[in-house]
Amino acid sequence: MQNKNTIRVAPHTGNVEAAVRGLGWEWCVEDGCANYVPGEAVLLPEQEADALLEAAGTLYEMMVNAIPDTLPDEFLNVLGIPENLWELVRQSWNDDRHWHLYGRFDLVQTPEGPKLLEFNADTATSIPETAVVQWASLAAAGKNDAKQYSGLYEALVEQLRSWRMLNDDLAPALLLTYMGGSAEDEANCAVMAQAATEAGFEPHLCAAEDMVVSTEGAERGVWAQVEQEQWRQFPFLFKLLPWEQIAWEEPELCESLTKLAATRTVMVANPAYTLLFQSKGMLAWLWKAYPYHPLLLETDLSPITGKYIRKPYFGREGQSIEVVDRVSVTKIAGEYDGQQQVYQRWVELPEDDKGYQYQAGVFWAGEGCAIGYRREKGIITNLSQFVPHLVEEIV
Repeated sequence: MQNKNTIRVAPHTGNVEAAVRGLGWEWCVEDGCANYVPGEAVLLPEQEADALLEAAGTLYEMMVNAIPDTLPDEFLNVLGIPENLWELVRQSWNDDRHWHLYGRFDLVQTPEGPKLLEFNADTATSIPETAVVQWASLAAAGKNDAKQYSGLYEALVEQLRSWRMLNDDLAPALLLTYMGGSAEDEANCAVMAQAATEAGFEPHLCAAEDMVVSTEGAERGVWAQVEQEQWRQFPFLFKLLPWEQIAWEEPELCESLTKLAATRTVMVANPAYTLLFQSKGMLAWLWKAYPYHPLLLETDLSPITGKYIRKPYFGREGQSIEVVDRVSVTKIAGEYDGQQQVYQRWVELPEDDKGYQYQAGVFWAGEGCAIGYRREKGIITNLSQFVPHLVEEIV
């Protein structure tokens, strides 16, 4: 039986939605977002909180250093990168003006310290919960003096400012796109838009299907309708559409963005090279580059001995994963069964006294900057409860 950490929680009640609205952020929280918050908060010792933020910074550096500079075909194949994205991945990797704004490391706290489960490097969500809702929960619970690691918003402002300044030859017009009909994705983009305004951008939100992309003549560029009968060109694009989905399902868009990026007509965030980090194949590549590193779990492209979890390269929301201990223990249905798979050493998530298991989401935006917890009695998914945290200072 593996040792596992114990999570302590404390009552953390109050009208979070009213607090969010009172802070002037009502536009960023879709209906029911505050329902994630279960009236409790994780009590997180300061030393463990610091270790989580530090792990995010160290892991990011390890990933960058493990990637071969020339991005050879063999490497891109190992990571399962769609071939029609290779040009844009290489182009963005070799030009520092393509700026990685943010991502979220999913970490597990173990008795030996935090360990990496995966890195949502491309289109990580739960921005409103981490940056706004859990912060507002302090006010709702009357704990304004409590300490919390929720600095995501401020870090995003700095990252966006750096991106703008690296590309100061381009007009600072930023289009933020999301899957139409997804209130959650729109809320994530809304927080990003507010941060972008503070960073000196002129942002505009729209559903991805309302964006127009052209590679020809005077209309060359990315466009969106900003007012009735008024269209605007946007040299900066933020997209909550996964790169692999664009490559597989929208090959013409992939080709157009590659052409537009090559002529600096549009700069996209997160850039295409973030798919290298996003691929679960990177987990196996990291283990090979840093075997037995304390922040890593053994991961391979072939089944390993003992208990492990099998994950699709570009799976999302807990779909299509399987837990194996000689025989299949748990299999979650999903649409990613046909993808390449990695095999990661099983690790027990920390648990509270009610049987909830906790996964730490640690945001990286230039550095580790914010922590948020998801909890579930079973496999963590996008529908799992979001739980705020309180950092207990060392006396």
